[in-house]
Amino acid sequence: MCGRFVQTQEAENYGAYFSVDVVQTDEVLKSWNVAPTKQVYAVAEHGGDRLLGTFGWGLVPFWAKDRKIGSRLINARIETAGVKPAFRDSFAARRCIVPADGFYEWEPKDRGKLPHYFYATDQRPLALAGLWASWDDPESGDRVRTCTIVTGKPSDVVSPIHDRMPVILPESAWGPWLDPDNRDSDGIRDLVASLPVPDLSEHAVSTLVNRVANDVPDLIKPLESGVV
Repeated sequence: MCGRFVQTQEAENYGAYFSVDVVQTDEVLKSWNVAPTKQVYAVAEHGGDRLLGTFGWGLVPFWAKDRKIGSRLINARIETAGVKPAFRDSFAARRCIVPADGFYEWEPKDRGKLPHYFYATDQRPLALAGLWASWDDPESGDRVRTCTIVTGKPSDVVSPIHDRMPVILPESAWGPWLDPDNRDSDGIRDLVASLPVPDLSEHAVSTLVNRVANDVPDLIKPLESGVV
């Protein structure tokens, strides 16, 4: 799964990197410890334009009675996203990209779990495959946009630590993934299955990342040189 990630660049930087047409976001604070339900930047296509917008992390389907369900829908498995009721509509036509500087996974240890930080070897942002949804809050009347991160099989770098990882899209896949007119679910799964293995680096980090309240740059430092 993907339960925490890093998103620390300005909206304009992510917008330029992902060649968006419009940046239309609320303020999102830099975070070295993005947790579920937090507001995040994501890229989606709407009305022929590629947009960078703000979404709550944890997908709330349009049919949900309240938004609490989002805290349980932070990840969607690529193998089943096209058929599960919570995700199938979004998988068909509302796919997005969640920019990330890196993400965390936890290695089982005798005395708990040790977090590891994964990031692109070339230090560029990662394009995490996502799905988004729009939900009308019956109490406030507000329209709420939320997203989930799609996960798949781990690469050789991730597999010693965890049996799942976010699906990471190379630039060649951004267009087909984002295209809302591409409703071929089997084709989308085939696209993901044929993606090249992402070039990732990783290192162990402090268990301070385990607490959401801790959100400082030191969290991504290698364990031997970072905070204890």
